[in-house]
Amino acid sequence: MTNAPMASGGAIDWDGPNRQPCPGCGRSLRDRTCGVTVEHDGGVAHCFRCGYVETSRGDDRQRRPGVRKERAAAAARHETLSEFGRELWASCGPLAGEGLAYLLARACVIPPEGGHLRYHPALKHPPSGMAAPALVALVTDAATGQPLTLHRTWIRADGNKASLDPPRMLLGGHRKAGGVVRLWPDDAVTTGLGIAEGIETALSLAHAFTPVWACIDAGNLAALPALAGIESLLIAADHDQAGIDAAEACAQRWADAGADARIAMPPSPKTDLNDMARAA
Repeated sequence: MTNAPMASGGAIDWDGPNRQPCPGCGRSLRDRTCGVTVEHDGGVAHCFRCGYVETSRGDDRQRRPGVRKERAAAAARHETLSEFGRELWASCGPLAGEGLAYLLARACVIPPEGGHLRYHPALKHPPSGMAAPALVALVTDAATGQPLTLHRTWIRADGNKASLDPPRMLLGGHRKAGGVVRLWPDDAVTTGLGIAEGIETALSLAHAFTPVWACIDAGNLAALPALAGIESLLIAADHDQAGIDAAEACAQRWADAGADARIAMPPSPKTDLNDMARAA
């Protein structure tokens, strides 16, 4: 394929060559990394220098922010979700493709569309420079609902994490403390709520109880504040010391506030509910 000029307006020319200047950073064909790589069969163009990614599915074209913007966003501490994070979240879509296949392979309940878990078909992995399918979760303040950060998991359709190090990342420079992933929307939470550390553990708890949220880690679960209007809390604890301690601290706080707080934990040490669901 010969080197053809880009389309006007700085976008990717999907009928053009495999290498084109990058609309994100301006890297041209004279540079060593040769600008954007266009994968015509997959409908993905990406720049390994700045992380710019653009996808094309017929007339449905979307541009994805790159790693350079993420580094700029991480340079300052953000108490709420940065502009970069909001753009990235807006670029994600409903669970589909590899994202849906991954969750089903992991024996997870698929959350409703109103929840804060989405799918990105070609998300930049900042440490490696690769673009791969990913689940993206919005982390919001448990009490106020204010967006705080994003949790990203690079995945494969067979239920395994992508061969990237690390396969899971929060946005750098953003506050995580006090945050949850609302896998079910607020209007689905009436008098009861199920929580867990991880997203997949919470979606395994959903086989027996909904709605569920994920707290990201043991620290957030341990500090989860008692929320007004929720009369019962079911905690899916990881069977390790950190998980047990976090679940007990959370249960005590909610019980002190007058809620019915219970803990569910798998019998085998070093396992969680997702391990049980996958083994069933």
